[in-house]
Amino acid sequence: MSYSPNLTSGFAATNNRSSHLTTTSGMCSMCVEGCATPCEIGLAAVLGAQTVYPTTTGANQIASEKVYPLDYSHFNINGRVFGAKGVEPTYEQATVFNVNTQRQYGKVHPVKLAMPIVLPALIKLNWKDYFAGAAMAGVTCMVGEDAKSKDPGLKIENGRIVDFPFLGEILDSFNKYYRGYGQIVPQCNVEDDLLGVPEIAITKYGAKAIEFKFGQSAKGTQPVNRLPDLETALKKQQMGFIVHPDPSDPAVQQAYANRTCPNFYMYGRLPLWDEEFFRLRIAQLRALGLENVYFKMAGYDPADMERVLRIAAENQVDMVTFDGASGGSGYSPCAMMNEWCQPTVTMEAQVVSILEKLQDQYDYLPAINITGGFAGEADVFKALALGGGKVTTVGLCRAAMAAAMNAAAVGKLIESGNVPAHLQKYGTTVQEIFADLPDLRALYGTQADSFSPGAIGVFSYLRKIAFGVQHFAALNRKFDIALLGKEDLIPLTQAAKDLL
Repeated sequence: MSYSPNLTSGFAATNNRSSHLTTTSGMCSMCVEGCATPCEIGLAAVLGAQTVYPTTTGANQIASEKVYPLDYSHFNINGRVFGAKGVEPTYEQATVFNVNTQRQYGKVHPVKLAMPIVLPALIKLNWKDYFAGAAMAGVTCMVGEDAKSKDPGLKIENGRIVDFPFLGEILDSFNKYYRGYGQIVPQCNVEDDLLGVPEIAITKYGAKAIEFKFGQSAKGTQPVNRLPDLETALKKQQMGFIVHPDPSDPAVQQAYANRTCPNFYMYGRLPLWDEEFFRLRIAQLRALGLENVYFKMAGYDPADMERVLRIAAENQVDMVTFDGASGGSGYSPCAMMNEWCQPTVTMEAQVVSILEKLQDQYDYLPAINITGGFAGEADVFKALALGGGKVTTVGLCRAAMAAAMNAAAVGKLIESGNVPAHLQKYGTTVQEIFADLPDLRALYGTQADSFSPGAIGVFSYLRKIAFGVQHFAALNRKFDIALLGKEDLIPLTQAAKDLL
């Protein structure tokens, strides 16, 4: 059997003409001469290099469609009937409500979390509610790389950003709901760093943290974006991006005028950072007031994963996020989403193995966030348990954004008087229908009634995840999630057993 999808995908809106397929190629077993069906080959025959990337981006999210031979579903969750760890073994103490979900990380500037969740980097779709809901839920969230490209008010002088008002708006979307838990963290790629995003984020907009991005699961390389014309190509080049062919070359400009110029593409530089870069760069930013440092990594070669963790340990980086295959949401090559990187479950096992190797070599190791394809509380519990105390948090990106978009859409329908049929039995107003609003009122007072439905949706979804994890933890008589371990998992396959 083939684990890879056929020459059809949701993120390219492609399909095969026939249900009879060749498993090795994914093509129809009989390819007919007059077929105009848009399979992956047919679409590429018309749109060419553009089909390396999804053609259905925009107000959508995308992720891997590959069926992996091993994932968290290959484990069940254990259970126990004796005793209680983390609380006194009494009926009053040993309750699901007393399962401690709070976590803390950071050596010099500790960051508290109300639950073991991080919302990974994103800056599209309903981002305001995504970040606001993170603050309400008490978790850390990251601002996606290259947010500068979305700011019409961005000003660059002498190759450095001098004004970035959009960043102030982004940070405020979290900070105005901040209640002592979590942190909002601008992400930084190579172009961001070269243009001085960390400096202006810290000194002008009050950012307390920066995440340096080595890579993520779906997008192992930086994206290539086709540009529509010479004017746009020149503008992007002036912003510091690599543009091919060179739009400032007179020969290229003449070819464009003659309509013989090839497509322009903008390319983000690959990180070429090393130990010396981070030693100097982190010290420089801390001198400006930076309190917390994060790294974003993925399931690259194990030697690279170990090297990043060593750099993190040596520079007291607060958290490293490892993003495994099957996640997504960014603008990523189609085949890369399906065929690159370790699946999250095997990547996590590899990270834990590296940490076990390093724990006797360093006095300090960073907190670890595992992400890539998580959406439900069972898998969040399994990831924490598989981490054996070495995984601090689990990242929920696409699912949390789905909650933000769905709740916002429901809110609009309620406002227009068109309450969805499946919700009509709960009431007719936001205050009646959104069931976790009382929990928000307990935190913020009655002003919570005016909160955006999308942000309420993120809070409610994350509360569901935390409450579900509390149930599984209580099932194992562990009343602090810091106590979770591999003994709380039951492998269902030999491959799963080998990871324990």
